[in-house]
Amino acid sequence: MILSATLSKPVKNVDTILGRPYTRIKIRANASSSGGAYFVELFTEKQAFHEQMTEQQLTDFIETHAGKTFKNCVERTESEEITILANKKGKIAVLHRMLAAVAAPETENKAIDRSGDTAGRIAQSSRNTMAASLSADTESDMQQHCGDTGFNRIKNYLLPEGIPVPFLILLGVMTPEGKVVASRYDKFRQINRFLEFIDDILPDVRKSIADERPLRIADFGCGKSYLTFAVYYYLVEIKKLSVEITGLDLKKDVIDYCNKVAQQLEYRNLTFAVGNIADYAYAHNPDIVITLHACDTATDYALDYAVKHNCRAILSVPCCQHELNMQLDKNKAAIRAEEESPFAPLLKYGIIKERFAALATDALRAEYLENAGYKVQILEFIDMEHTPKNLLIRAVKKNDAPYISGNKTQARCEAELLTAALHVSPALKGLLEC
Repeated sequence: MILSATLSKPVKNVDTILGRPYTRIKIRANASSSGGAYFVELFTEKQAFHEQMTEQQLTDFIETHAGKTFKNCVERTESEEITILANKKGKIAVLHRMLAAVAAPETENKAIDRSGDTAGRIAQSSRNTMAASLSADTESDMQQHCGDTGFNRIKNYLLPEGIPVPFLILLGVMTPEGKVVASRYDKFRQINRFLEFIDDILPDVRKSIADERPLRIADFGCGKSYLTFAVYYYLVEIKKLSVEITGLDLKKDVIDYCNKVAQQLEYRNLTFAVGNIADYAYAHNPDIVITLHACDTATDYALDYAVKHNCRAILSVPCCQHELNMQLDKNKAAIRAEEESPFAPLLKYGIIKERFAALATDALRAEYLENAGYKVQILEFIDMEHTPKNLLIRAVKKNDAPYISGNKTQARCEAELLTAALHVSPALKGLLEC
C-alpha cells in the first residue's frame, strides 16, 4: 500500500493537462473516515487545493502523470521508496530503494528503465511494522518499538502516541487507534515541539490575565492550521483552560476547510477568517500571537501588530526573508566600497548572501522586539519541508507598559549600527516607528 507520494517538477503545459498551473502535488494515506482513502494537496505558486482519492484513483493518477506531467515523483510504502524520474528527452527511469529494516542488498537502489511505460513496479516486500520510512532520529524519538529493536523507552510527548486525538485523526496524522501514520510522523513531532514552546510561556502570559476572561490567541497566516488545532486541543482538553483562538489567512478555500474541521470537532471557540495581517482588526487584543512561515514581510506585519497591541507573547517562525536580500543586491557596491568592510565576503556568493540576509533579518527583528520591551530568544524548530527555515523567535513581554516608538535601548542602537553598515532599512523598523 502506498503511504505517501509527492509529484514535482511539472511540464510547461501542466495547466492545460490538469486545469491549473500546479507546481507540486502531495498525497498521503487518509486515516480519517471522511471518504477517500487518500488526502491530496495540490499547490500552485499562491494557492493550495484539496481533494480525496480512492486507492484505484491514486494508482491511475500516478500511472498517468508520474514521469510525464511531473518529471519527479517519490512514493513511499511501508517497505520501500520508489522514485520516478524523467530526463529532458522524456526517458523515464524508476529507482527502488528498500527501506532500512527490510532492504536486501540485491534490490536496494535498483533502477528500471520504463521509457514509455509506467507499469511493472517491483512487488512490495514484507510489511515493515517499524515504519522504516522514518529517519533514524525519528525512530529514536518513537522509542516504543521494543524487543529485537532494543528500544525500551517512550518519548515523553505532550500529545503521546497511543492515545487517540480527534483532530489528529481527522487531519490524517493519527489512526483511530492512536497510532501515528508513518508518513506523518515528522508532522507529529513538529506539533509536539510547538506545544512545548506554548507550554513554556503559559505561566508568564497568564500572570496578566484576569481569571474571568479566556486566553486569547491569534494565528496569523494559519494555513491548514495543524498547529492552531493542536494549541486549542492542548489548552482546552488537556490544560482545561478557557481560550479563544482565531486563525487568519488570505486563502478562502483553506479558511473554509479549517472552519469545517473546527465545526466537525465542535471546537466552539476556534474560528478562522480570511484577511490580511496588515489591516485585520480583532475584537480583542490577543495575549499570544503565532506566525508559522508567514512569507517575507508578512512576519514583520504580524510582529508589528503584536507589539502595538500589547501582546504578552509571540511565537514566530519566519520564512522567505527576501526584503534584505534584495536591498543587499542593490547596495553591494556601496558596501564593498567602504574601507575594510567586514561584510564584503558575505555578499560575494549568492547562496551565502541569501542565508546571511535571512539571519540578519531575524537578528534585527529580535533587536527591535527587545527594544519594544520583550525578552527574546531565537530557538531551533522542527520544519516539515527539511529546509533551513527552522528558526523560531520567542518573545515574552517583560511588563505591561505599552510600546512607545521613541524608545532607544542598547538593542535598538545595535540594530541601527547593523542597518547602517549594511545600507538596509528593514520593514519592522519602519512599522514600529509609525
